Amino acid sequence: MYQLQVEEMTCGHCVSAVTRAVQAVDAAATVEVDLPSKTVRIDSGADLAPIKAAIVDAGFPVTA
Repeated sequence: MYQLQVEEMTCGHCVSAVTRAVQAVDAAATVEVDLPSKTVRIDSGADLAPIKAAIVDAGFPVTA
């Protein structure tokens, strides 16, 4: 399981965009987003680097 700090998420659309980005890398991934803390928890068998890259490509900076 990965936990990332993802900035600039403000609404349900952002949650959907981040979830779709992660699931484009691993369709079986489970994604939990906490908007107030801007935390994304990801349960995936994929490597972290392509997951982070997909989130950044979707327009959301990953800071940790």
